[in-house]
Formats: sequence, structure tokens, C-alpha cells
Amino acid sequence: MNELIIELTEINPREFFGLQNSNIQLLKKYFPKLKIVARGSKMKVYGDEDMLEEFDIRLNMLLEHFSKYNKLDENVIERVLTSDSKEDYETSANSGETLVHGVGGKLIKAQTANQRKLVESCNKNDMVFAIGPAGTGKTYTGVALAVRALKEKQVRRIILTRPAVEAGENLGFLPGDLKEKLDPYMQPLYDALRDMIPPEKLDSFIEKGVIQIAPMAFMRGRTLDNAFVILDEAQNTTHAQMKMFLTRMGKNAKFIITGDPGQIDLPRRVTSGLKEALLVLKNIQGIGMIYLDDKDVIRHKLVKKVISAYKEIENRNG
Repeated sequence: MNELIIELTEINPREFFGLQNSNIQLLKKYFPKLKIVARGSKMKVYGDEDMLEEFDIRLNMLLEHFSKYNKLDENVIERVLTSDSKEDYETSANSGETLVHGVGGKLIKAQTANQRKLVESCNKNDMVFAIGPAGTGKTYTGVALAVRALKEKQVRRIILTRPAVEAGENLGFLPGDLKEKLDPYMQPLYDALRDMIPPEKLDSFIEKGVIQIAPMAFMRGRTLDNAFVILDEAQNTTHAQMKMFLTRMGKNAKFIITGDPGQIDLPRRVTSGLKEALLVLKNIQGIGMIYLDDKDVIRHKLVKKVISAYKEIENRNG
């Protein structure tokens, strides 16, 4: 049996190995034919020579990532161990920088490789589609990019919008004025903003129209210039709504369109404007398309398992 000895010299072994060696347990899961022993600052690995060679390559990729970001978690390990190349999980250095210093000194930055790719794409393109399931940080990262642009005076206002399809006809039967009716529906956008902008300042921005949160119908007839605009839940737009929205783009504007094609609430036989746009616009230069997946889920670890379970049943039924 062959042996590989790795000495961790320039990093904290306890942080790299994880709480109660949790990261080592993950490595064992991906390399079941190897015997992995971690003690102190040393790792000893026993097994077949070819397998040890593969392990050594992957471990060095993990060590490099840890040295760069001082962080290693289940998502990172999974992505590094299942990627064909470094490009699949690594992005340019500046895409991992802090986007916003949030409320209470919270540092808000892209946390996964695909979120960093979203930041990178937004730096290069004026229009970006961010596609992926719930919990992958599409909207949150988008809002952070918008707040950064506003703070750095790249834009004069932020406009956040959603197609009010779920509320639909029920909007008329809810008590209160329009803002009160729409607030619960727009809650995820408010939640993200509250993490990034102190309450008094946020209220002032909304009052002055510097930050506008409105249903999609309010976009009709407007030209959106000097603005960072996010269309959230875009899978619920129709062909006409998506075309109307995309053609509102004015000078010095940034558009991020987020959505999950797997969660469409439109009536049957109504084509999703998002699905159509992804096909129609895929070859246009200046439009970025970033796809996030369950490896980018940063909610509770069970969310990732729920997504996988549903994907399995949908594939079976589909």
C-alpha cells in the first residue's frame, strides 16, 4: 500500500480540517478507497498510487482556495472535488471582494464560485441574466451589486421589480393602499436591502425615490436611465412583459434579471418570458448569462437536499 504525507505549514490545520474534522469526513466520502488520517498539522493518506495522485491534485486545489479566501465549506469542497478544471470553480481575484459594508459592519460578498461569476459578468456587461433555484443568492448578490453601484455614484437610483403574478387578482381584495398590498410580495427585496442599508437611510431613499420597489406594470412607458434595475422572479413574466421590460433600458443603466425556470406560476400554455429570452438573446454580445445550481445554495444545508430530491422526481416524471 502506498503512502502520501502532507504537512500543513502556512495555514491553520484545525480550520482547514473543519469542526470535528468535518472537511476530512467529506474527503473520505469522495475518496472511499483511500485511508485518510489527519493529526496535528499532518495528513497521511494510504491507497492505490493513481488514486493518491488524484487526491494530491484535488487537495492542493483545496489548499490554494483556502489560502486565498480563508474559508472552506461543504459547497466549496464539493465543487472543487467534482470540477473538471480550475475555471469551473475559481474566478478572478477581484470578483471575491467585499461588495458592500452592510448594517452592523457585515461584509457582504459573493460566497460561491457562481456568485463570483455573476459579479464578474456584471462588471463586464450591462445586462445579465442570473438563473438558478431558490437559495442560490441570485437576488441577494444582485441587490448587493446595485447598492454598491449607488454608493459609488455609478447610478442615481435602484429600481427593483417583480411580476405580480402570484398576487394576481387577489391584490384587489387585500386591505390597505397599493404599497401595503405589494409590500409582502416584495419582502425578499426589502430583506436584502435591510442587510445593506441602515433603516433610516433606507426609508429616506425610498421616500425620495432613490430606491424604487414596484410591480412590473409600473415599468410600462418609462425609460430607465442612470439606474441599476433588477427584475426578480423573471420566470413569471410573459413574452410581452419581458420584451417591454428589456426595452426600457436607458443610458448608463445596468439590468440584472433573476429567475428560476423550474418555478413558473404562469397559467398553462403561457410561455415564460424568461425561458424565451434565454434562447433569443443567448448570442448577443454585452448580455451575460450565469447559471447557478444547488452547489450555490447558502441557506440551511437541507435546502440543497430538498432541491436534489425534487430534481430527481421531476426528471423521472419529465
